[in-house]
Amino acid sequence: MPTDLTALRDHLIAAAYEAGAAIMKVYGSDFSAARKADHSPVTEADVAAEKLILAALRKCAPTIPVVAEEQAAAEGVPDHVARRFFLVDPLDGTKEFVARNGEFTVNIALVEDGRPILGIVYLPALDEMYAGHGTRAIRRRGAEESAIHARALPATGAVMTISRSHAAKELVKAEELGEHVAGTIVAGSSLKFCRIAEGIADLYPRFGPTMEWDTAAGHAVLSAAGGSVATLDGAPLAYGKPGLRNPHFIARGRR
Repeated sequence: MPTDLTALRDHLIAAAYEAGAAIMKVYGSDFSAARKADHSPVTEADVAAEKLILAALRKCAPTIPVVAEEQAAAEGVPDHVARRFFLVDPLDGTKEFVARNGEFTVNIALVEDGRPILGIVYLPALDEMYAGHGTRAIRRRGAEESAIHARALPATGAVMTISRSHAAKELVKAEELGEHVAGTIVAGSSLKFCRIAEGIADLYPRFGPTMEWDTAAGHAVLSAAGGSVATLDGAPLAYGKPGLRNPHFIARGRR
């Protein structure tokens, strides 16, 4: 296993690119979607991408256990997790994938002591890669790489990232909590965290159900960019919880 997080990050980025290529191969075909036990959609792209990522993690970090979405769907969510483990969502935003709007992501995160310390979010349809650990977050668009930083809340109010399916509910509840929302940006999957991390949005409230693999990678990128993710009582959103289900949370830019 790589001894430093930058080297591990590069291995995870390579795995995400490989998974993204497999996803795009399916994306360009006449694919179909099935339904899992929780009624969420799954495609052959989810399965193929996860297989590639798991193989890459076994090779570069064989001693670190992995919790991956499709594996958990087939075998059940583990009762306990190690203090250090990977969380993998091979295709976050399967609804966006099926709708062919391009806003689906590959998510890989390393969690340690309840905190996501390294995250990779890749949008294969847009060829945008986000990665973060420590105090460094980056964005790659094709061959161009740049550091990204969350911004302080503008005096005019927050720009809120919203989903297509929950937009009205999220906006109303945010305002009920006293947030001054000056504008909105529609974004799918973990792209919401990344839009805050790169300083073009300020707020992402989530009041519906999510699993830890949905949020860990984006959370890590946002934290490295200077932002935060907290529950409604202000506590940091933690990982390794029983059942790996998240409570409602709010992701923010720099305070």
